[in-house]
Amino acid sequence: MLGNTRQLVARLATRQTSATRVLAMSQTKVLTVSNRVETRQISHHARIQPQLLGGLTPSLIPQRSYSSLPPHIKVALPALSPTMELGTIVTWEKKEGDQVSEGDLLCEIETDKATMGFETPEEGYLAKIMIHAGEKDIPIGKLLCIIVENQEDVAKFKDFVDDGSSSAAAPPAAAPAPPPPAAAPAAPPPVAAAPPPPSAAPSPAKAAPRSNDSARVFASPAAKRVAADRGVDLSLIKSGSGMDGMITSKDVENFTPPAAAVPAMAASPLSTFPTLPAAGTFTDAEASNIRKVIAKRLQQSKHTIPHYYLTVECNMDQIIKLRKEINTTYDKEGVKLSVNDFIIKAVALSCKRVPECNSAWMDTFIREFHSCDVSVAVDTGNGLITPIVTGAEGKGLAEISSSVKEMAGRAKEGKLQPHEFQGGTITVSNLGMFGINQFTAIINPPQACILAVGGTEKKVVVGPSGDPTVASIMRVTLSCDHRVVDGAVGAQWLQHFKKFMENPQAMLL
Repeated sequence: MLGNTRQLVARLATRQTSATRVLAMSQTKVLTVSNRVETRQISHHARIQPQLLGGLTPSLIPQRSYSSLPPHIKVALPALSPTMELGTIVTWEKKEGDQVSEGDLLCEIETDKATMGFETPEEGYLAKIMIHAGEKDIPIGKLLCIIVENQEDVAKFKDFVDDGSSSAAAPPAAAPAPPPPAAAPAAPPPVAAAPPPPSAAPSPAKAAPRSNDSARVFASPAAKRVAADRGVDLSLIKSGSGMDGMITSKDVENFTPPAAAVPAMAASPLSTFPTLPAAGTFTDAEASNIRKVIAKRLQQSKHTIPHYYLTVECNMDQIIKLRKEINTTYDKEGVKLSVNDFIIKAVALSCKRVPECNSAWMDTFIREFHSCDVSVAVDTGNGLITPIVTGAEGKGLAEISSSVKEMAGRAKEGKLQPHEFQGGTITVSNLGMFGINQFTAIINPPQACILAVGGTEKKVVVGPSGDPTVASIMRVTLSCDHRVVDGAVGAQWLQHFKKFMENPQAMLL
């Protein structure tokens, strides 16, 4: 009897081991097909762990090469700036069949901020251009072109078509999808997790206990039937007209639901914009990449940053007089200062006096910068861009003036490099030259402050002796991030700024 039992146990163990091997091999085949991995034949006696095959990083899985195509290099659309998500090919500087060397200008790409040149990453011959000039909103990682080593291989790529597998970004998103079916034993838990939604459904079923509560309400059977038909909660009817306050069917029919539910219904149409009338004539202008980024970032800033605004008036008589003297004295040397140059210098020096305004909100901490890099808002005609005057507190007025003019010119041509307009610790936006006397600006995150500068206008003010006099007054408004800069701190910053503007000699100290 004992011997028969031992033989039975041994047979069961053998069958379980065989079944395990067969299951493991079948899972290996499924994973191999789904991930397109060519595996060698494995011995039947080897133990296979499906978790290791399923857990391969997609970047480590070799792609199946085309046997009919010679060796080639696939060049994908790069991210030319940290915020770039889409790109537009403006022009191709090389054409198919041209020889290219590493560092040659291959094409010009419009990013979210400027038009930049893309250099050839490898030397060889340009065999195929996959994205032609003028194509817009191309995602990063999409196949841009193909480069081959030998010129005679160019013709072999004439009919080459990108099937999407060549994109560096696409396979990682597609590859992880097949492994879950291979892990069949792991599938039942999600199915077991599916019943919780039905368990959420009992919450309406808890309305049944409410109807049980309503059964406790003193109401006639006819009133309960009418309430059930009309969906009326009897507990909302405070008292009935029947004997001893019993709720009757007439009470239910005359019952009006509370008006509190009406605002919820009225609020729903406000969540959508009204439909524009189709009648009339209009023109739809396509939004450029720069305009899309501006819209996205400013909307994010206005929604997430708690803005507050401080305004102060500055007497500009001393600066206007000093500016005229400097421009006259150094005219032959090509020095021509603007009021904006004085403003940039005063902003930088004020940040040194109140470093809290020269800071950035970093979600979990506040970063205080030791150098003031002033971003200057410039209108390019296609959108707004902010070239940066780095270390403005240590530069002279002439150097600030030449730097701003040079970068503003290249900004309008779309020739700024990313490091010249990305970053900055505080921003200046001046609309005074357009006749605007005051406005409020939206903070450029992650900066904490932006100064909105209005135009200079003549006003009657109280003079030093107490008599009325006419002065040139400029109004500025500081927008602050309340997470970083408190109201008193922002006011202190404006006090220093006003002192520098009304007494420009103090900037020399």
